[in-house]
Amino acid sequence: MPFDRKTPYRRRGVWVAAAIGVPALLVTALLVGQALTPSSTAPDDRNAVAADPTPSSVEQSPEESIPPAAPAPDGLPVVDYDPAPGGFPADPNAMDVTPLTDGAHPTRRIAAYDAPGGRPRAFLEPTIRGVELTMPIAQRRAGWTAVLLPSANRRLAWLPPGGFETVPLRDQIVVERKVHRLTWYRAGKAVRSWEVSLGQSGQETPLGRTFILGRTPPPEEVYGGVDIYALGSVPDDPESVPSGLRGAHIGVHTWLHDDELGENTTNGCIRLTRSGQRELLAEVRPGSSVVVVDELAAPPPTA
Repeated sequence: MPFDRKTPYRRRGVWVAAAIGVPALLVTALLVGQALTPSSTAPDDRNAVAADPTPSSVEQSPEESIPPAAPAPDGLPVVDYDPAPGGFPADPNAMDVTPLTDGAHPTRRIAAYDAPGGRPRAFLEPTIRGVELTMPIAQRRAGWTAVLLPSANRRLAWLPPGGFETVPLRDQIVVERKVHRLTWYRAGKAVRSWEVSLGQSGQETPLGRTFILGRTPPPEEVYGGVDIYALGSVPDDPESVPSGLRGAHIGVHTWLHDDELGENTTNGCIRLTRSGQRELLAEVRPGSSVVVVDELAAPPPTA
């Protein structure tokens, strides 16, 4: 999360949900034995949340043959908290708020490809820095599965059959930048909305589909004493954030006060109230999709 400009943290906020670049020893303390919070995942359509939790884009034709997977060289990089390696395709539906209701959790090291039957680009592990990895499934084609790539913005990774299990997701978070609103959806229906603070000029909260990567305790009192959700997304312009936050992720977190809600004051992160964050932590499981848009075609009924 490029964390808020007011806090001079060191880089490598490894699991520090939103790019909290905390000192290495603190990061280690946060990661060791960290367990994901089990919960849910789901919905939203292109600028209007869909009631049908089964997006057609995730379906595939049963008669398609399965392109074979090329062997993956041992020397491929492993996707980690650091920026993901290049070569992965852009998400063609990056702004689509249709619910993503299934996630893929690797059960062993698996290769991620740039297309069905394409070139292997990196490995995915069951965990990232000790935290279990679940990625929303965005598409299925010819026996292959496309997931939202962690540690990258608006990118997909294609997985051949085997090596991962499918996890149901019932919840989804939609963030609207123009009206500074975060809405939690379950099974396609709006549950609750909150006013939020978002990224300042030049450090705008990245648009598009991403997901909750995991959670971590707050490293400093300024974060309001509530756990932080790190997202799969990173700053669109890594050079725009303070040097101490480079390499960090976008996150959802609270703040010491709520005076700046409804304003663009963060380093790209999504900041909401303590009560709202606690509710999301209790209800929405890691792996759940998050979509950031400028504004929905119609405000949710909870707005």
